[in-house]
Amino acid sequence: MFIGHFAPAFLARGITEEAPKLGTLFIAAQLVDWAFFTFAIVGIEKLRIVPGMTAMNPLDLYHMPYTHSLSGTAAWALGFAIVIWLVSRNAIAATWGAIVVLSHWLLDLLAHGPDLTLAGGEEKFGMGLWNSPWIEMPLEIGITLAAFCFYIRRTKGPVVPPLILLGTMLVFQAINWFGPQPQEAGTGIYVTALLSFGILTALAFWVQSTRWHKSLVGLAVSGVRR
Repeated sequence: MFIGHFAPAFLARGITEEAPKLGTLFIAAQLVDWAFFTFAIVGIEKLRIVPGMTAMNPLDLYHMPYTHSLSGTAAWALGFAIVIWLVSRNAIAATWGAIVVLSHWLLDLLAHGPDLTLAGGEEKFGMGLWNSPWIEMPLEIGITLAAFCFYIRRTKGPVVPPLILLGTMLVFQAINWFGPQPQEAGTGIYVTALLSFGILTALAFWVQSTRWHKSLVGLAVSGVRR
């Protein structure tokens, strides 16, 4: 699961103007992966390359208790919600931020092999759709496009910026699926992942500066377009 993680961000922003802005929700959607790859750089969490690990990629995510356990993801969600509340004093925005962070674990549960834990223990979970690309690929593209279309219908503004964002997401996903597979784990992989998240998040912040929610009408719009 890669760009599919951003589907909840599009959905949350489309549902209500009180949700955090799109760029902030893009951070929320991949927050635990931001943390995982940062932790991997310094050796706190770990992955290794095992050819044939799954049909879609060779990643063996064998130690990630602080980011990809359910309790760990919940802690990141709570922390993110607290930050949103401190900045906005809006409990609804904080709740939506937490929901988007938590959605990461649930979507990973669909795609990953059994490498997710509840609290870092020995029992591991994962439905393993990475071993069924004919299911995982259309599912990931489908939920992303559906959420994107929902966001576009629920907001106003020029269509070119969000299309550039979507096009970049699809290009990155194609590289992830069909590009050369990594031969060994290391800083190069981790930094590349973080860079891809950063580019997409920057584009999301750009998109949010060009669009406003349809619930805002009249003079209210001029005060929120930023």
